[in-house]
Amino acid sequence: MIRIIATLVAFSFCTFYSYAQITTNDSTAATKSCDTSGANSHYLSIGREGLKLSNKIRDSIRSTRTVTTHFLMFDLGFNALQDGTNYSNQDVQQYLQVPGNKQNGNLYSLRQGKSINVNIWPVLLDINLLRNRSQKISLYTGAGLQIYNFRFNKDISHLNNSSPMVIDDSVNFSKNKLAFAYLSVPLMVNFKTKVSSKLWVTYGLGVIGSYCFDSWTKQISDERGKQKNHDQFNFQKFNLNLSGEIGLKGYIRLYGTYQVTNLYQNTMSQNPYAIGIRFFGV
Repeated sequence: MIRIIATLVAFSFCTFYSYAQITTNDSTAATKSCDTSGANSHYLSIGREGLKLSNKIRDSIRSTRTVTTHFLMFDLGFNALQDGTNYSNQDVQQYLQVPGNKQNGNLYSLRQGKSINVNIWPVLLDINLLRNRSQKISLYTGAGLQIYNFRFNKDISHLNNSSPMVIDDSVNFSKNKLAFAYLSVPLMVNFKTKVSSKLWVTYGLGVIGSYCFDSWTKQISDERGKQKNHDQFNFQKFNLNLSGEIGLKGYIRLYGTYQVTNLYQNTMSQNPYAIGIRFFGV
């Protein structure tokens, strides 16, 4: 996990260095190409009003800066599960090695305050689509790390010996966690609408594609101490999330995600979702 985060941070600095060089070169080129003498000098630029002639060189330079690099966006929120499993299905009953009266959605009840979602987006590219005095629209993408932690109330264990299964364990866990780590790529459309001289409402929506590079359980009990088990179990490697955000630029921003793909490869039907606070948003 530490290696993954370190790699993403290193990638951020490399991207920043490359982008700084490109921006400097573009600005210099624009200045040189428009540098003429005489009182009647004009500059052709593309702005919010389309093509126009201007005697302001800064308009030409601004038009080249359609892509900006944004460093470090951080999400902190809570997870939950939408359970659509048919618990009367024979395959589900075979997968859940628990007493019949426990084969229901309550088996996966969560300690909601301890089921934490953490997303780290070290570098994002923000592509300007529209910009005027009262409205800004941009498209942003990049790469990041999504971590989901599910803390269970019940003493269940995920196993993958001869085949994946869930059992009703014989010990009382003080901590029973299932966690996932995803390498994720977002594609978001962001809107900013000016509502007063210094206040912008920001909102957006999009999708996030992810690859699960690690899944594990962590259990703590008096009988067994602390145990970790890294395994794929019966979970999907790839997923797709719908994502949205809303807030006040510079003050507060909320985010939400909903996984449209099933968490499991087969048998069970569960879709995680998360909601929380976004820091340093685009």
